[in-house]
Parts: sequence; C-alpha cells; structure tokens
Amino acid sequence: MKILIVKLSSLGDVIHTLPAISDICAQIDNVHIDWVVEEAFADIPALHPGVKNVLPVALRRWRHKPIAAIASKEFRTFMTELRHQTYDLVLDAQGLIKSALVASLSHGRTVGMDWDSSRESLASLFYDRCISVEREQHAVDRTRQLAALTFDYSLSGAADFGFAVAQAQTPAIMLLHGTTWQSKHWPEEQWQALAAIIRSSGFRLVIPAGNPVESARASRIAIDETELLPPTSLAELVNKMVECSGVVSVDTGLGHLAGALGLPTVAIYGSTDPILTGVRGIYAKTLASDHLPCIPCKKRHCKFSQDDCKIYPPCLAETTPETTWKALQSQISLVSGSSS
Repeated sequence: MKILIVKLSSLGDVIHTLPAISDICAQIDNVHIDWVVEEAFADIPALHPGVKNVLPVALRRWRHKPIAAIASKEFRTFMTELRHQTYDLVLDAQGLIKSALVASLSHGRTVGMDWDSSRESLASLFYDRCISVEREQHAVDRTRQLAALTFDYSLSGAADFGFAVAQAQTPAIMLLHGTTWQSKHWPEEQWQALAAIIRSSGFRLVIPAGNPVESARASRIAIDETELLPPTSLAELVNKMVECSGVVSVDTGLGHLAGALGLPTVAIYGSTDPILTGVRGIYAKTLASDHLPCIPCKKRHCKFSQDDCKIYPPCLAETTPETTWKALQSQISLVSGSSS
C-alpha cells in the first residue's frame, strides 16, 4: 500500500506525527510511506525508518513571491516529484488550507479532518473523505487517532516516535532557550542561575542558537566550558543532542525533538497548554506553571510583559532553576536505573 503523508510544519507538529507513522507500519503489511514537509524540517521524517521518501516543499519561502515561485523550475520539480507516484491514500495530518491544497495536487484519494476537527475548517472541503477527531487531546494522540480511523485499526500502546533511545556519550546538558513566542521565554537570569547549578554539579553546557538574537542570549547564559553551537542543520543538531546527558527546554520544537529521541528532558511551560502540546517521550517531563488564573493563555504575547521580553511573562518566573535541575536529575536517574 502506498501512502502519502502531508504534514508541512512546524517542527513540533512534524515530530508529533511520527508515532502515527510507527502505528501505520505496525498495522499495515508492505506499506510504502512518503512525506511532504517544509524544506527546513525535512531531516526529521528522514530519521524515521518507516518513511521511504521525503518530499521537501518551500511554501514558506515561495509565499513571499508566489507568482515567480509558480513559474520557477524549483516549483515544477516539486510538482513532478509530488505527482510521480499514484498513492492508494493521501493523508493530510495538518488540517490547514495550504496542506489540503498540497494533498489535493497529488495523485490519490485524499483524507483529512472534518469541518469541526480541522485547524482551518475550509481545509475539509478539499478531501474525498473527512474524519472527526476529538480536538481537546494531545497533538500526538490526535494524529494517532486520525491515522487509526483512516486505516481502520485500534490504537494500543504508548507512542513510538521511531527513534532508538539516545545513549549519552558525554556529561553535558543542552539548554534550549530559543522560541518564537514572546510569551514562552524563560527569564534570562533564570537560565544563568541554572547554568551555574549545572556546572557546579559537574556537567558541561551545550547551548545552540538559530539566529543572531539567540546567539547573543546564549553568550550571556554561557559560563566556563560552555559549548556555543552556531546555526546548523537539524541533522547535525540531532547528532550533538544525543551526545548529551539531558536537555532543558522552553516550549519549542527542539524540546519536542529531545523528548522524542528518548533524552532526559525537562520542558518549561507557562502560556501554552501541556495537555495539548506537552513534550512527550519516555524520559520527558513538563514543568507547567499554574499559579495565575490566566495560565495557559495560549497567546503569543503576554499582556503583563512588554519591550520585547526585557520584562518576562510572570507565568514562567515561578519555575525556579533549582526545581528545574532537580526534575532533570530525576529523569537522568531513570535512564541510569533502566541501564543497570
């Protein structure tokens, strides 16, 4: 059976789809799975052994000059690759108008979420078959349910991201401080205090950055023997990540990646809802604030914060470096216990 998965972005959403791929492979014999994904995240589906071909698309880049993009050789090449195969089924696992359009341009019967389930209801008008999926559940469970209803099998067992559980090679902790939402940022002084605690406990620090703003913040967080990583590919970052003993993250796609890789991971949440998008993984733990009635507000900008995060959201200030480090130590000890 030939299946095309359409899940374009973002990084966290792509990672949340991986367990559904594992389920499909376990339930359907002789299955061939291809995946259409934004070019920036193409390294992630390629890591799953059940994905045969990854079809990168550049919608985020093309939208800036759509007419020129449609006329380009790059677009024609993508369309040729997309329509090269005839699929038994094309599953839009995203539920956006753009992902539904991509699905409809392929050769195959299209399936996606119905009007009430899709993130953008109009997307449901593009499918040959629409499926109702409960909205108020974790994104991993929601995508697994969509796949199970599509292919008519029953769900069982924990989510399997398709990765071998990472084994730490060095006593190092990675700090994932970067995020696109202003309301998700942990106060910089908290990161600095956590860095000092980690170093005093005998671990090195590894701090990646994806842009100049993050590089400047990483430099301010860093102390002695810190490895500052420049912007790099996801594949290269995965290789660096799996060498670490643990990861501390805000709610960001790389935090979801760390959890999926089986790394001891602690994720700090405030404005976003861990019930819907908390970090998942065998050794992952989410620290969620609950001391304010507005938590989780699910808003990009905190009404109590201003001036580009120089005043941080109060929902995150209550999660202390001491509590965070204690939680990560607990997750690291679980790995040690399972390997003894």
